[in-house]
Amino acid sequence: MKNFDRAELTVGDAKVVMYTAGQGEPLLFLHGAGTFHGFEFAEAWVKQYRVILPYHPGWGESPADPDMSEAQDYVMHYVQLLDALQLAQVNLVGFSLGGYLAAKFASQFPERVRKLVLVAPAGMRDDEHPAADVLGLPPEQLLPMLASNFDVVAKHLPKQPDLDFMGDRYREATATARLFWDRPWDPKLPRYLHRAGMPVLLLWGNEDKIIPAAQAGRWQALLPSAKLHTYDGAGHLLLDEQMEAVRAVAAFFA
Repeated sequence: MKNFDRAELTVGDAKVVMYTAGQGEPLLFLHGAGTFHGFEFAEAWVKQYRVILPYHPGWGESPADPDMSEAQDYVMHYVQLLDALQLAQVNLVGFSLGGYLAAKFASQFPERVRKLVLVAPAGMRDDEHPAADVLGLPPEQLLPMLASNFDVVAKHLPKQPDLDFMGDRYREATATARLFWDRPWDPKLPRYLHRAGMPVLLLWGNEDKIIPAAQAGRWQALLPSAKLHTYDGAGHLLLDEQMEAVRAVAAFFA
């Protein structure tokens, strides 16, 4: 994140840490349920866009807000963040958990989203192609499932996990559990998703073992104008594994 500026700000009652870089149209990225792998891929977007990388409250460098206990709280949090940044509209990218939040945001506030990219989004019920139980899997089983090439994951792991690293992972898992403990999908998402009428791009790794690429069919049925790109040799951490997918985001927003 050498090219990014770090900022601390208060959004409503939540204190958040945000990284920004670049100029041009704003590109807001909403991260997934784990942040240990960072955002190195976002460096490629800085040449064309003003890239905004906030940590959700309770993840990464943003402290938890105990009053934020459901997905709708995070949707409204990002409404307030855009207001605080004086941004009427953004290009929005959401990955995994962040894809779910981005989809909810876009369906409720379509006027705030110019174009939408969903990367292996969570939150959709698909009994034929269920998502993995990330809250129930021990780390030694979950980590190898994140990428097709484990080296992509391993380079972000400490050789000897210290208490800070383990504490951060526990805190993020706790925040994720607040949203998905009862069920790993949103039963009301299909009802309102059609309201996201902006251009939509779906990106998926064909070897995704966390949220199978076969779930894309459910998303396309509810977003009939959405374009789908899938990538061989990539798992759940698609943007970390496939630079082609990172470039596809930039091209779609151009």
